[in-house]
Amino acid sequence: MKTTVESLEDNRVKLNVEVDEAEFDSAVDAAFKRIAQEVRMPGFRPGKAPRRLLEAQFGHQVGREEALRESMPEYYAQAVIEHDVDVVAPPEIEITDGQEEGPIVFEAVVEVRPSVNAAGYDGLRVEIPSPVPSTDEIDEQIDNLRKNFAELETVERAAADGDHVTIDIECEHEGEAVPGLTTTDYDYEVGSGAVVAEIDENLRGASAGDDVEFEAPHPDPDEEAALEFKISVKEVKEAVLPDLDDEFARANSEFETVENLRADTETRMGAMRISQAQMALQQNTAEAVASLITDEIPESMIENEINARIQDLVGRLQQQGMDVSAYLEAVGQTPETLAAEFREPAEQAVKVDLALRSVAELQGLVPDDEKIDETLAEMAAQSGQEANDLRERLAAVGQLSALRADLGKQAAMEWLTENVELVDDNGDSIDRAALEYPEPADADEEDSPNDEHEEEE
Repeated sequence: MKTTVESLEDNRVKLNVEVDEAEFDSAVDAAFKRIAQEVRMPGFRPGKAPRRLLEAQFGHQVGREEALRESMPEYYAQAVIEHDVDVVAPPEIEITDGQEEGPIVFEAVVEVRPSVNAAGYDGLRVEIPSPVPSTDEIDEQIDNLRKNFAELETVERAAADGDHVTIDIECEHEGEAVPGLTTTDYDYEVGSGAVVAEIDENLRGASAGDDVEFEAPHPDPDEEAALEFKISVKEVKEAVLPDLDDEFARANSEFETVENLRADTETRMGAMRISQAQMALQQNTAEAVASLITDEIPESMIENEINARIQDLVGRLQQQGMDVSAYLEAVGQTPETLAAEFREPAEQAVKVDLALRSVAELQGLVPDDEKIDETLAEMAAQSGQEANDLRERLAAVGQLSALRADLGKQAAMEWLTENVELVDDNGDSIDRAALEYPEPADADEEDSPNDEHEEEE
């Protein structure tokens, strides 16, 4: 088989393929063997009728047409692999010679992945949450613990967020009392948003003895009439937090001192914030580099990504024993609305793919054969295969280029996350060292929560 490739406009290439007569005749012979399985000829068992008799009865063209139908996809695939064509859509194939006799000649015009330029990738500024908890955040976390042990004291002032008010509440809808929203001596925390926002808005600034009346939209969007509230404020109580001292720490935590409690709170919050910052770094860097792509994205690539996401969803549902149609009905969607929902993230994923490929190329991060061999050796060791056998299998199906691209994109993302400028939501610079988890202290250096208590004894 002879093949050539030529570039066309609009991210397309044309593969020119010629299959010599002897090679194609093997395909014709195989086609007649398949035909023999489907016909009955006197004196021959199914599948055993010779080709010459089949040709005599049905004509040579029947086998040739069957061979073209079966073999054309394989010839096309071989040409794609031979020239390492990164196709993103089905081909348009036209047979130009050989339909009746002689060598088979055809052209395959196919859309390929475009090459874009992620200009500006080396000057990206990425915002992530600060990996270091502030003093106020640590104080707030400790205060949340103190609130669990707060005592309520009656105050002679207007209610504010965080206060508890004792109220009688009446709620009607179109003249009928609303069950669950009509009660007496109800304890309500102002600012909690536990019912509707309008309750908090009207209780802020209210004092004991006040009556407030107001309306609020019904939570059911199909109900046009508003809810009508009447609330009588009977008492305002302030939550008084216990003193933050060592006695509180011993009684309500595993620590002997406030200092140790605070240090542990800071450590736990720091680990959580580092984890959040690291995840945000990956996601926000991907979004930032994708935003550099101003080229028009081929619709075929977006459709491919949408289909891949749908198939992934279908697979996960099947693993859970769920029917896809039943799932769509349960969530109120159709295949069309599901595809529409996936469109925006699919387009973003395609842009990230193209951008990372560009960065890998511009930064010289596309892996060489030595890196590919190292990766194949690792993959083979994990799966119990021989590296050479794995290479041959991947090469046979044209997956070596995909592996090379994936490794290049991975290296590009690593380079970006190490080199983009990092700032927090205030625009302040973030030191990358703050994204690393602190080394655990040696066991003999750790301050046991009971050490201080044991020394006192």
